Amino acid sequence: MERIEKKELKKLIRENVKTLYRKTLENASPEELYQAAVFAVRDVITDKWMKTHDEYYERDAKVVYYLSMEFLMGRFFGNALINLEMFDEVKEVFAELGIDYNMVEEAEPDPGLGNGGLGRLAACFLESLSTLSLPAYGCGIRYHYGIFEQRIENGYQVEVPDNWLENGDPWGIKRNEYAVEVKFGGNVRAVEKGNGEYRFVQENYQSVTAIPYDYPVIGYGNNTVNTLRLWEAKPKTRLDLKSFNEGNYQKAAEEELLANTLTDVLYPADEHIQGKELRLRQQYFFISATVQRVIARFKKKHTDFNELPDKVAFQLNDTHPSMAVAELMRVLVDENDLPWDQAWDITRRVCAYTNHTIMSEALEKWPMELFSRLLPRIYQIVEEINRRFVLELTEKYGNNPDKIRKMAIIADGQIRMAFLAIVGSHSVNGVAALHTEILKKQELHDFYELYPEKFNNKTNGITQRRWLLHANPKLAELITETIGKDWITNLDELKKLVPYAEDATFRSRFTAIKKENKIALAQYIKETKGIDINPDSIFDIQVKRLHEYKRQLLNILHVIGLYNHLKMNPGLDMIPRTFIFGAKAAAGYHRAKLIIKLINAVADVVNNDPTIHDKIKVVFMENYRVSLAEKMIPAADVSEQISTAGKEASGTGNMKFMLNGALTIGTMDGANVEICEEVGRDNIFIFGMSAAEVQQKTQEGYDPWMVYNMNQEVRMALTSLIDGTFDPDTNLFRELYDALLNGCGGRADEYFVLEDYADYARAQWDIDRAYRDEEKWVRMAILNTAESGKFSSDRTIRQYADEIWQLPSVEIV
Repeated sequence: MERIEKKELKKLIRENVKTLYRKTLENASPEELYQAAVFAVRDVITDKWMKTHDEYYERDAKVVYYLSMEFLMGRFFGNALINLEMFDEVKEVFAELGIDYNMVEEAEPDPGLGNGGLGRLAACFLESLSTLSLPAYGCGIRYHYGIFEQRIENGYQVEVPDNWLENGDPWGIKRNEYAVEVKFGGNVRAVEKGNGEYRFVQENYQSVTAIPYDYPVIGYGNNTVNTLRLWEAKPKTRLDLKSFNEGNYQKAAEEELLANTLTDVLYPADEHIQGKELRLRQQYFFISATVQRVIARFKKKHTDFNELPDKVAFQLNDTHPSMAVAELMRVLVDENDLPWDQAWDITRRVCAYTNHTIMSEALEKWPMELFSRLLPRIYQIVEEINRRFVLELTEKYGNNPDKIRKMAIIADGQIRMAFLAIVGSHSVNGVAALHTEILKKQELHDFYELYPEKFNNKTNGITQRRWLLHANPKLAELITETIGKDWITNLDELKKLVPYAEDATFRSRFTAIKKENKIALAQYIKETKGIDINPDSIFDIQVKRLHEYKRQLLNILHVIGLYNHLKMNPGLDMIPRTFIFGAKAAAGYHRAKLIIKLINAVADVVNNDPTIHDKIKVVFMENYRVSLAEKMIPAADVSEQISTAGKEASGTGNMKFMLNGALTIGTMDGANVEICEEVGRDNIFIFGMSAAEVQQKTQEGYDPWMVYNMNQEVRMALTSLIDGTFDPDTNLFRELYDALLNGCGGRADEYFVLEDYADYARAQWDIDRAYRDEEKWVRMAILNTAESGKFSSDRTIRQYADEIWQLPSVEIV
């Protein structure tokens, strides 16, 4: 591995501070020191990066393009140093310069280019692709403000722009030479080619220029540096000077406004038509830019498009990139004159689709009017794909209008993008064993019946380099000292820790590290929130996107139940518990935001009630992000994975907590099922209905009033939502009360919060009892870490590469 000598590194950092900021080390800010350090190590990275891509080009290697609306990368610097195996060296350099390395790393902003598990999974996958020496690009959007920065004001979520680019972007390299034009609107004209065939031409369109910014994705301990390519929109012409000089300033800046708006924000609110239109534009923008660039690159070496599936794979990360099917057809048919049937065969062999959800809102549908107006040629292509697909269905099922309407890509005035992705791909995968079975048997059963060979499972994973080696360095050091360092690239090695669960010395050191991590988090909470928490309490953490099916509401209702117990019986024998939440709610998701307000309202009451003797504390950590997760997850005792069974596709937070020795309380949902299989029922706290029972109860009908009338704890907890206990405005939380008992615009207690409450409370008391036996608890924690090998993203990516992409590794020497 190429390295920089410590002496040279010091010199580079000093020179960079001087050149970039006209300062000395002594008066440079942490942000300036951070940027100076990035530029100091970028030489090493760039040499590897150039060599990697030269090698791919020379070998004409097959490349996978991972297409995703989100890439929640986290901070680049620390992870880059770990994967370059330079972390200790750089830390020592800063120490010798009299600078606290942690302060430098903390100065890096988190790029908020994702919302949750989907974007973080994409980031883990890219890192694993590089570590496994597999040729890959991640392709997405360079959002100027990401999702949003969350602030909590008076208990409410307030969204403010996340200006992660404010102080520059030392990792991104602008590639003007690869700019492409992306067209919207206008009309389509058929032009005869002279042989009785027609070419279709888009006219009178608006367009923007897509400019790629490339970011390095560094493999661990090798020479591979792959690329994350994020596209930014720029106006085709900088300024309509004629309109400007005529005083029509608004018209002059129209193109610039369109371009800037396009890549400003991830998931703009879409309760209104303008928001829907912007989301559709965003999806087409990055897909069109990527497809055009990929085909241009392919044509540099190839003239026969039949070779495309041997050189290119597109992986559609959920439904957002499903436009790739139609856009690849457009580029092949319109721009390269391929016959439809040949283009369709190629497209299906290139594209593969990952379904990440069974929630209907994520299986995107677009109104025909909007789609056809904004993307007229793409609409024609989707229409033709649908026409041919309907003929295929008729041939198979005969004249069966109900079946055809149910499966058609275009129906009821809408375009069903998930169906387009399924029909236009050679592979459709779920992301946990249970999720894939639900897709096959329920949600996508008709398509499974039609194309059984397409369906497969790829259980999600996480990269141990970020989530253990970087996030929990003391535990990583203990593991390496105990079993060697091979676990860093082969997580199955952690199984060697199983016997150490019986080793008193190892248990003692494992416990001490967890305590240190808890103390560090307690200090951070004190500094940022002003709340004193007890490091000897059970740290019970639920961090994830806030959605009703993830049931943060069940968690906080149980906290209310515990609080009521303590009010009635202050001497209640229980281990002190600190409940920590972190979650962003979508900007337009009113009820999710109300749940955040409830959590904060409960925290205000509980944390300030001296009569309960600090037996419970509640903390809501604002602006949950990757760097905050790296502080919280290593400190967790209990991992809350409590979604309604059958609703969570997989989860990856559950894997991160398990890897770091937290015990899961969860339903048999998503990857929890497989976690339970790995650790055994004795080392996890399972509660609640199964997915099959949820489905049965949904079909049979369910009356939450029955639970309310039969369970006093539930009744008291719900009553406290409307009696002023947590807010003098007794109507503030009435919507949550009504949603659980009466429906309030939907089915009453749609996610079975009340139905699962009693068993959840039982499992929580099981945790209390287990935690009292310190030796037993640490054994369980060690076994969770030891059995987490299956959940490495390295394993997942190997499966994708072998079973879907047929992608050989290319070792960079």
